Amino acid sequence: MGTHHTSPSRLLDSPTQEKLSDYLAAHPELIGPRVIERFKSEGAAEGNLPFLFKVLAIEKALSIQTHPDKETAQKLHKERPDVYKDANHKPEMALALTPFQAMCGFLPLARIADYIVDTPEFAALIPQTIREQFLSLASSPDTSGPTEKQALKDVFSAVMTAEPSAFQPELEKLVTRYEGGGANPSEMEVKELVLRLNSQFPGDIGIFCAFMLNHLTLKPGEAIFLAAGEPHAYVSGDIVECMATSDNVIRAGLTPKLRDVPNLVAGLTYNAAHASKHIVEPRSFSSASHSTLYDPPIPEFSVLRAVVPVGETETHPSLEGPSIAIVTGGKGTLVWGSRDQLNVAEGDVVFVGAGCEVRLAAGGQEPLVVHRAFVESK
Repeated sequence: MGTHHTSPSRLLDSPTQEKLSDYLAAHPELIGPRVIERFKSEGAAEGNLPFLFKVLAIEKALSIQTHPDKETAQKLHKERPDVYKDANHKPEMALALTPFQAMCGFLPLARIADYIVDTPEFAALIPQTIREQFLSLASSPDTSGPTEKQALKDVFSAVMTAEPSAFQPELEKLVTRYEGGGANPSEMEVKELVLRLNSQFPGDIGIFCAFMLNHLTLKPGEAIFLAAGEPHAYVSGDIVECMATSDNVIRAGLTPKLRDVPNLVAGLTYNAAHASKHIVEPRSFSSASHSTLYDPPIPEFSVLRAVVPVGETETHPSLEGPSIAIVTGGKGTLVWGSRDQLNVAEGDVVFVGAGCEVRLAAGGQEPLVVHRAFVESK
């Protein structure tokens, strides 16, 4: 949902299936002058929104991937426009609709060190000098220092560039050991993840990322944010996802698609921290009593989640920028202006222009749930 050229949204009642971007270019007041000025370089004056909004239903794990920062995106787009189709960065936020599992960001160094010590199949992929250097630094009081980051990069690079002749026998031994009940106590929290990934992508090097990346489960209404250069893979569950307008993905495992391991290894931040670092804490929104705001540390987007009880209404005050709302549960009515209204149900998607106050009225036998991505000139 948005204006990216690879899959642009179109107006439902347009006989010509007019693109949303074309309509907004002809009606710039719907984007708003301050947002147009703020995102001029992203093409806002031509009707382009600075965010994309998606719904993902994940049964099979998505790839081990990262997204480039702007400088890297410009370089990759210039070098490989057939693969990296735009020059923008792609920070993103995932907000759980159902229980949602993901791998995100590097584990604390000490936890990776535990796996190197306790999981011989994993350790076998790391040359001894790299392994010893990493273990000597894993308990460092400052794991964000350049030496510690380089040690983590060396470990990750060694694993992800291992030859199939080296890692596949180790993976077979690991899976056989886990299936036979031989997991060590320290491995119990990744055992089921390893077996699940191997059932979906047998013999894939990306399975070993379970020993290097945080694994977390979100409940509905919880969210994570992933900045450029943060490795991640979505494992299972339904989410709404919002991101800067880009289609740039650098992949390295758990995928039949193109893998670009050198650029992935080169583009990561190598920040090692607990998974809580990525959690987006929701907060109240204006005077609305049934809505929460998820506001990541970037200017391109924020997301509202409204859960309106049956028979009640919720008013969202006008925003200075455009928004896209999708009904993810229930049915009801959207009301704006003095008389205008629209009946909506699960799956309906609505564009709301800048400066428009909206009232959500729940109907039916269950709450009306709406997720709304928007941008202002913050």
